[in-house]
Amino acid sequence: MAVPMKTTNGNRKLILDVDTGIDDALALAYLASFNNIEILGVIGTYGNVAADTAVYNTAYVLERLGFRNVPVLRGSTRPSWAASFIPDAGCAQFHGTDGLGGFGPSADCAVGRHTSVCDDSNIQTLNPAPNVSDSSGLDVRAMRGLISVGGYDVHDPHANPAADSFSLSFTVCDAGGDNDCEDRSHSPVALPDGVRFLIDAVRFYGSDVTVVATGPLTDVDAALAAAPDITSRLRLVMMGGTLTQEGNCWDATAETNIIQDPEAADRVFHSGADVTMVGLDVTHQCLLGSDATLQWRQAASQSQDGDVRTFLADIADFSIAANFAADPRLFAAGMPLHDPLAAAVAVDPSLVECFDLPMKVETETGDFHGTRGRTIGDPAGLIDPSAPRVHVALTVDHDRFITDFTWRIAQLAGD
Repeated sequence: MAVPMKTTNGNRKLILDVDTGIDDALALAYLASFNNIEILGVIGTYGNVAADTAVYNTAYVLERLGFRNVPVLRGSTRPSWAASFIPDAGCAQFHGTDGLGGFGPSADCAVGRHTSVCDDSNIQTLNPAPNVSDSSGLDVRAMRGLISVGGYDVHDPHANPAADSFSLSFTVCDAGGDNDCEDRSHSPVALPDGVRFLIDAVRFYGSDVTVVATGPLTDVDAALAAAPDITSRLRLVMMGGTLTQEGNCWDATAETNIIQDPEAADRVFHSGADVTMVGLDVTHQCLLGSDATLQWRQAASQSQDGDVRTFLADIADFSIAANFAADPRLFAAGMPLHDPLAAAVAVDPSLVECFDLPMKVETETGDFHGTRGRTIGDPAGLIDPSAPRVHVALTVDHDRFITDFTWRIAQLAGD
């Protein structure tokens, strides 16, 4: 897809790379409230849900917000280290198996609402997805070691697929063994449309466009590998990682977006691109409670354009309840606004204070390796003044952000 013609309207330009679950949808809604932001395109990738579901959910949310003309492109369907991907039960716990708490396009299509997104026949599958139960044409035993279940190898005891997630995003590699799905995934021929779009946009706009990644960093990594010339021009704000507190995965060390593709995240950290990491250090300070969703419902009840706010309240309330059930100690006040905060930092960097640090991601677990998926300072970089630094957000003006976020959603009109 061609990059939109360069404009001189002064609007801040963004590309979003999302795995559209609930907080991704809320981030899109937050950005839709600004009249000086131009979303050039949104890339749907795997993570909370499969890539096709992310594309479908993204198109649905944008339509509900009245942003029907924003292009939605498919990104990577799997991590760089695996040949296939299955969403995991942990993500389904917080986002629902459809990614939107059961309030997404399937629910609307069943009653005939928003029917323009009900026909998904125009969503082409870049990597056809055979059903795992229909293995007649596949050597499942040979592929088993290349299946990611929410970032965990299928043999890992923490690999826990979501109940209805047995459709694999599958990439066929040569039958010669160790011949690298990864290398082929970064070749120009194999690049997903979303990655091509990202490359073209950064080449065209340079640092005038900011990429906001709220899922795994596979697409950004693929773009940098295929087009190293964009590295010095790429401005990336990413939601993921944690430096000063526990992670939110089984090991209490890794963060969910990073564990999906630690290798990709590590390469992005070391790339030299301008990277701001908005991790759990700050997102766990930004909790949205039911008082906010009540404001949205009250605002919706006073306007015929209220449906989108009711929808956003529905999905947020699902997440608020899910987070409280998972950890009432941390989330008694509400759901953490992971992805909306990353989007907000792309718009207003003054919301956070950052510490510039050479960062690495552990890609193995074991002696002298730490824990796979851990985001930590890179000791080699600390003694090398020329090593790339990542802007790691450590403090946030949470009251200002939560107040502005709640107000902006309440003012939305859509549908």
